[in-house]
Amino acid sequence: MSERSDTHPADNSVDGSASRPGIGTLSDRVRSLRMPASQPVRRSGGSWLPWLLCLVFAGAAGYVGFLYYGLHDQLQKDAEAAEKSDPAKQPAAKARDIGPGEVTLENKGYIIPVHQIQVSPKVSGMITKLHFKEGDIVEKGTLLAEFEDVNYRADRDRAEAYLLEAKRNLEVLTKYRKMEIEQAKAKLDEMVAQVAQLESDYQRSSVLRQRGTLAELDYEKARSSYFAMKEKARQLEIDYELLKEGPRDVNIQAAEARIKQAQQDLVRTQWFLDNCKITAPISGTILSKIAEEGNIINQLSLNLKGSICDMADLSDIEVDLTIQERDVAKVYKDQRCRIRSEAFPDRVYDGFVSRLMPIGDRAKGAVPVRVKVNVAKEEQGQYLKPDMGVIVSFFKDEKKETKSGTKK
Repeated sequence: MSERSDTHPADNSVDGSASRPGIGTLSDRVRSLRMPASQPVRRSGGSWLPWLLCLVFAGAAGYVGFLYYGLHDQLQKDAEAAEKSDPAKQPAAKARDIGPGEVTLENKGYIIPVHQIQVSPKVSGMITKLHFKEGDIVEKGTLLAEFEDVNYRADRDRAEAYLLEAKRNLEVLTKYRKMEIEQAKAKLDEMVAQVAQLESDYQRSSVLRQRGTLAELDYEKARSSYFAMKEKARQLEIDYELLKEGPRDVNIQAAEARIKQAQQDLVRTQWFLDNCKITAPISGTILSKIAEEGNIINQLSLNLKGSICDMADLSDIEVDLTIQERDVAKVYKDQRCRIRSEAFPDRVYDGFVSRLMPIGDRAKGAVPVRVKVNVAKEEQGQYLKPDMGVIVSFFKDEKKETKSGTKK
C-alpha cells in the first residue's frame, strides 16, 4: 500500500513525465483523454457591428416594402376611381346634377364637323402654287392653289378664233344682203325695160315683114333679140327671188349654228381655264393638306391624287356618340344637352340632340346619335377640334315627360 501512495505523487509531478502514454494507471489515462475545461471567451470591441448592419438592412427592407404596398394600393384605388368616372367604360353613367335640370344620362363622344368638304379641282393638271397650310381659316372664294394652264389657255384662244371666223361668215351672208337684193332688183328692172323695147321692135318687124318692106334677116334678128332678152329677164327675176327667199336663208341659219357652237366651245375652254385656280368652296378651316406643289392631280386616275385638302366650318360642329339600346328611351330629338371638353374641363357648351341615326349598330348594341354644339364663330377650332373627346350630359325635360315617365 505504501508503494501505491508513493506512486501517485510521482504521477502528478510538475514535469508531467508520468502522463506520457504507457506510463501510469488506467484511470490516469482516462483522465488524460478528457477535454480541458472551457476558458472564458474574451470579446473584442467590433463584434456588435455585424448585428447593427443586419438590423439596418432589415429596417430598410421593411420600409421599402411598406412604400411599395402603399403605392400599389393607391394606384389600384386611382384606377378603380378612373374606371368608375370614365363614361366610355360606363356608357350608362348614373345621373347627376351639373347644372339646371336633372341629368338623365351621360356619355362620351367625339367632335366631328357637320359638313367636312374635300376640296377637289374640277380639272386635271400639275400644281404650280399653293396658298394655304393646315389650320388656316379662309373665307369663301379665297385662292387656294393654281394649276399649270398652258394647254387650257391655248384651247381658249383657239375657241375665240373659231367664234370670230363664224361671226365674219355670218356678216358676209347678212350684212350686205339688202344691198345685193337692191342690186338684183335694179338689174331686173333694167332687163324688163329692155324686153319691152325689144318686144315693140319685134312687133313692128312683124308688121313690116307682112307688108314685104322688111328683109327676112332683119325680122329674124329682131325676133331673136326679143326672146333672148326675155329669158335673161326671167333669169334675173329668179336670182332676185333667191336673194329674198332661197338658200341664202339656209346658209344664214347654218352660219348662226356655227356661231353658237363656237360660243359653247369658248365657254367650255374658258371654264377649264378658270378652274386652273382653285378657290375655297366655303368659309372654314383647312383641316389637312393632301397635295404639294409639283403634284399632278387627276380625279380619273387610280394612281394619282384627286384632291388638295380637307376643310370644314368648325363653328358648325356636332358630337358623334353611341347610346346603348337600354338607354335610347332617355334620348330624343331637340333634347337639351351640355358638352364638356376632356382637354379643357372648364369649357362647357350648350347643345341639343340634332338627330338619332336611322340604323343601329348591331355589334355594339347601340344607336348612333348626333348632338349639335353651339360654338361662337370667333371661337371655331380653338378648343373643340375634330376627333377630340367630350362628355355629353342629357337633361330631362319635364314638359316632355308624362306622369308615367314616357315621352309624349
